[in-house]
This record gives sequence, structure tokens and C-alpha cells, in this order.
Amino acid sequence: MMDASGSQHPLDDWDDISDSEFLNIPSEEESIESQLPLNIETDGKHPVNFDKPSASSSLHNCSKKALKQEAVKTDDVKGLKRKSLHENSFSPMQRFRKRHLSVTLLCEQTWCEMKSVYNLLKPHIKRKEMQRTEVRIGQEIHLSRELEIQDVVPVDIRTREDGEAVKLLNMLHMIPLLEAGQRVREFPVFGVQEGVFIMGVIDELMYNQKGELVINELKTRRQNSLPSSAQDKVNCFQVGLYKLLFDGLVRGEMKKDHVFSHLKLHSAQILGAGVQAHAKNLGVHATTFEELVETLLITVSCSDLPCIDLLQIEYFHQGSNGPIGTRVAPFDEAQIRGELQGYLSYWTGQREPKGVDIEEAWKCRSCLYEEICEWRKNRFTVSDQQAAHSSSHL
Repeated sequence: MMDASGSQHPLDDWDDISDSEFLNIPSEEESIESQLPLNIETDGKHPVNFDKPSASSSLHNCSKKALKQEAVKTDDVKGLKRKSLHENSFSPMQRFRKRHLSVTLLCEQTWCEMKSVYNLLKPHIKRKEMQRTEVRIGQEIHLSRELEIQDVVPVDIRTREDGEAVKLLNMLHMIPLLEAGQRVREFPVFGVQEGVFIMGVIDELMYNQKGELVINELKTRRQNSLPSSAQDKVNCFQVGLYKLLFDGLVRGEMKKDHVFSHLKLHSAQILGAGVQAHAKNLGVHATTFEELVETLLITVSCSDLPCIDLLQIEYFHQGSNGPIGTRVAPFDEAQIRGELQGYLSYWTGQREPKGVDIEEAWKCRSCLYEEICEWRKNRFTVSDQQAAHSSSHL
């Protein structure tokens, strides 16, 4: 595994929920007090730059109340101005300058679309959430697993194309290992769905005793119990989306022009000396970014890799450092595509953002944006009006 380092250019995130969302979202039954961060010290055995906000900042055990106060303080007294959420002249992807969407972001949207939007409008609040102790513990567990089977090799990068090239080279390194029956971890996947470029990173790919190719997604939890049905739904959507992206690569559905046009990358860009050197060490001969993209797409589509056969989610307890249980996730392609189409319709400007339904209002109790959320305010206004209307007819 190559680690991109030394770059002075912001890279497109291939961020994934396995790296960035280790928070244990509370179940319906849990109280607000139980959501406060844990005061757990890390052992410092893995000092690694995860290219995440939590890696460059010290941990702050801030309470939910303190974070909410900051959120309110940084906003206008009346809350977010409506034009921040509803700007009809541009699609959300244009307003937020998104070249692509990550699997992480789409999974956040599955939990609550309004929260995913506020995360982008208020990144300082999101950064504080990512500094929680359990997030760091989850990162360390994932890194520890990754280092069990592969080493980190630093690669000097100078351009955005160099940064993306590192991901492609990691894929080229892992494809023959997977063909040989070995397990691989942190496997990047990408593809175009409904005209939107989507990126993600699969925790683990392996073959089971039946010879089936399996996605094994690791979820670390603060509670020593399986998650609620609401959280389980998010996780099942995640691995289902991974399957769509991986299968599309194997089937040759991805075209090189998609990479250049969606990510605004220069096909003729000469790869940096460090990237070219590591490419040669892997037996890959490419001078330009376009040559590397062509090599990757041809290699994966002409490989012996099958489509994903089985999706499973492994739950791991942070406190005891032991397994909780493994869930085999169902896969209904029509359902996954239908859900994805609905989520993407917001990003392409076909509709306004939506919050949770009244049946899932319990999610708001632990949300950092509870005090400023327009959806929640409007929902209470409607409820009050309905109650007043009912009383007037008694």
C-alpha cells in the first residue's frame, strides 16, 4: 500500500465510512447523557497521518451541549438563512464544488440528509465531531488490520494527478493478489451512477470456503452489542453500493474519459518521479496519468475477478477489542439503485433536502445541528398548527 505524502495540493477525497465515520450512532432507547465522548487514552503505537481532520488536531472531549452552543453562536440569530440550503440557480454539487460524491457522504445522507448538508455548510462542527475519542480508536483498529497484511510506502506527490495515481497503483498491486486467492484490504472503487462520479474504499475483499468473493466491512462500536435496525440499514446500503461500483469495474463499464471529465484531471499530465518509480517497482510502465488510467481499467476488466458474491458486516467492540458478531447483508440491486437514485436527485438539483420522518425524530436528540435545523423547526411548526387546528374543532 502506497501512502501519498509530500503534496501541497488538495486531493479529491476517496474518503470512506470505514475511515471517517466510526461514531456509534445512538439507538432509539439510549439517553442523551450516554452520547458524551469516552475518555479513553490511545497507546500511541500507530502515529499515522490519516489525511483526516482528526489526525492533525488534538482530541477534545467536548460535550454535545458545548458543540451545540458553538453551532448556534456561529450562525445568525434566526438560524441558517434559507438561501444557504435552497439556491435554485445551482445544483448542490455545484454549490459545494463537488466533482464527485463519496460513499461516506451518501451513507450520511441515508441516516439524515439534512445532517449531511449541514456537515458541508458547517465543516468546523463536523471536524469537532471527528475529534471524538471513539473515532480515533476506530481509525487505529482499521489501520492495525490493514498493516497486518500490507506495508505503508510513502510516495512523494506534486499534483492532483499524482495523488489519484497512488490510488490506482494500489489497486493494480492488489488485483493479482486477489486473483491468487489472497485477501486484500482498503481496496478503492469508483464508478458513475446516474451521471454522478462516486468513490469509496472497501475494507476487505476475500474468498470464503465456498470460493465466493466476499466484501467484509468492519464496523467498530463503543457498545458491546449489535446496532439498531436504523444503523444496520445504513451499513447494508454501504456494502450494496460497494458491490455496484466493484462489479461495474470488473464488467468494464467504467471508461477513462469518465475519470478525466468528472474529476477535472489532466490526462496528459506527466506523473511525478516518485510515482513513476513506485509504478516501475510494481511492474507498471506508465509515464502519463492517462496511461495509468488505461492500464488500470484494462487490467481490472480483463482480470479473473468475478463480481461480488457475498456482502457481510463485521461488528467489533472497541472496549474489549473483540468481535461482537457478523451480519450477512441482503442485496437487491433494484432496491439499491432506487435508493441511490433518490439520494442523487438532491445533489443534481432535482429537489430540496429532506430531514428524517416523524417516526425517526429520535435521531435529532443526538444531532449537533438540532438547534439550527430548518427541517426540525418546520416540522414542529406544522405539528403545532395541526394541534391547534384539532383543538379548534373540539
